[in-house]
Amino acid sequence: MGIFQEIFKRIEIKYLLDETTYRRLRERLENIAEVDRYGESSILNIYYDTPDYRLIRTSLEKPDYKEKLRLRSYNIPTKESPAFIEIKKKYDGVVYKRRIDMKYGEALKYLNEGAEAPKDSQIKREIDYMMSYYQGLKPMMAISYDRIAMFGKEDPELRITFDRNIRYRTDKLDLRYGNTGKDILKPGQRLMEVKIAGAIPIELARIFSELRIYPTSFSKYGRGYVNLISKEEVRKPLAIHDYETIKEKGAVAYAG
Repeated sequence: MGIFQEIFKRIEIKYLLDETTYRRLRERLENIAEVDRYGESSILNIYYDTPDYRLIRTSLEKPDYKEKLRLRSYNIPTKESPAFIEIKKKYDGVVYKRRIDMKYGEALKYLNEGAEAPKDSQIKREIDYMMSYYQGLKPMMAISYDRIAMFGKEDPELRITFDRNIRYRTDKLDLRYGNTGKDILKPGQRLMEVKIAGAIPIELARIFSELRIYPTSFSKYGRGYVNLISKEEVRKPLAIHDYETIKEKGAVAYAG
């Protein structure tokens, strides 16, 4: 998707919108931002975790530092399509994303079979270390959605994304199955993310205030996991204990 970027550092603020609010907001954004050249596209992810979901359980406890490992493609891949292996970290409210690219088939062999990556790099070594540190990392959940991305007309570093049809599944953990699974959002809902290096532009903040759009805590993988254990699809005492803890922290509705 455009020029490949290995490292991102930014603040990500999330909002849940209903259909009416989304349409009103899009009208107000016409003078501030425009849709990128890809229009709406599918983003497909596989999250790697331990068999007991250690990474996402830790994330749901809302620590100062948390990290995730995922394999991503834009639209349904073939073995020869480009794919991205990403470490996503969050520390003190700032998101750091570090990623490498390779063919989808190569990524599967590297992550799932322990094959060598086609290229060596500092980020590749960080991924190797993460997979060594968290013993037993393997594909645990697919998260997919359809996204419209916008960028600021005056500030191209401003990114606004709208995700719909957000789904999760714990079977068929291969991106070639596309955007299939169980719905995470209610009908008509969209998840908006504002991605910025610093403060939200004043004009954008004013629009949000007038439309009564307020930030919320939301993690797609976290919501998928909470849905999973709340339906007792994971039948382990540890997972059920996690569910009670999450309920006490008020994170079932908006998992962070």
